Amino acid sequence: MTTKRLGLIMNGVTGRMGLNQHLVRSIIAIRDQGGVLLSNGDRMLPDPILIGRDADKVERLAKRFSVERWSTDLDKVLAAKDDAIFFDAATTQARPSLLTKAIEAGKHVYCEKPIATNLEEAVAVLKLAKAKGIKHGTVQDKLFLPGLKKLAFLRDSGFFGRMLSVRGEFGYWVFEGGWQEAQRPSWNYRSEDGGGIILDMVCHWRYVLDNLFGEVESISCLGTTDIPERFDEKGKKYTATADDSAYATFRLKGGVIAHINMSWVTRVYRDDLVTFQVDGTHGSAVAGLTDCVIQARQATPRPVWNPDEKRTHDFYADWQKVPDNVVYDNGFKEQWEMFIRHVCEDAPYKFTLLEGAKGVQLAECALQSWRERRWIDVAPIEV
Repeated sequence: MTTKRLGLIMNGVTGRMGLNQHLVRSIIAIRDQGGVLLSNGDRMLPDPILIGRDADKVERLAKRFSVERWSTDLDKVLAAKDDAIFFDAATTQARPSLLTKAIEAGKHVYCEKPIATNLEEAVAVLKLAKAKGIKHGTVQDKLFLPGLKKLAFLRDSGFFGRMLSVRGEFGYWVFEGGWQEAQRPSWNYRSEDGGGIILDMVCHWRYVLDNLFGEVESISCLGTTDIPERFDEKGKKYTATADDSAYATFRLKGGVIAHINMSWVTRVYRDDLVTFQVDGTHGSAVAGLTDCVIQARQATPRPVWNPDEKRTHDFYADWQKVPDNVVYDNGFKEQWEMFIRHVCEDAPYKFTLLEGAKGVQLAECALQSWRERRWIDVAPIEV
């Protein structure tokens, strides 16, 4: 058993997602635990090089987490033979060109989603990766959340019986940036910069629905821009041109109907920032990021509609919490370990750039549905 070095090029780690989820809670955590254990007993120890445009910021980040290597010259780093994997968590608009560069340089690629702002560019990157024979992956983080893993467990156990519907609620209030600092980057609210909640979130709903409840066959979607003016990171007022809330209905293979509300202009009155209620003939479940509660048909109360009397029944008390019988690791870290095993020992891995392209496709269909005010069928992607 030996420990081997695995060089990683990490682009976009000065941003919130790249820093917290991918660098700190994934790669640094994997490094500190001694690497990723392979099936033959060897360990792959990640050796990241941090890439960014601001030299001072990247250098400070490297020193903070005891990362020896950093650079502002991505082209030079890609040309070297020291690193096997390129990772990107920077802006969506730049992602296709960055992935193309990395693939042309012979690197395996792993990236955040969306993998592009349009399906044409997403498919072009996928085709290039297949032609070059490199390994490729897209982050599908919500599948690794404890709450959604519990939903998958319930589905596999037959708890729901025949699944009928899925109802999702996602979002929270993002401050406008004037009297209180915004908690999301300003480009998220400019369509010309690749912003918009439909592009940002519908790619998530694609892999969640496909993998847990049934492949998406068609979609109807309405988007809105509710806050017309916001303030950027320098306090300058700008026009918000991207959608900040959307309401989508999905028809899934097998007959399940899903509806998901998504909004950056809503105040939270629910158990979590995202919740999914799944109803079936034998039982229902409601899951958030971590917890999940269930109600079997045998424990379902019998409400009677009477608006003339105040409700005194505690409906929440009729639900039972799914126990934490399993210890859940960080979902981003878990998927990083899967991708590293895929690269280093060809372990099975399904979350490829094709899955990322499916997310972009569904976002395009949602935008088309909003624009044309009709249902849009989702066709297979030809590669």
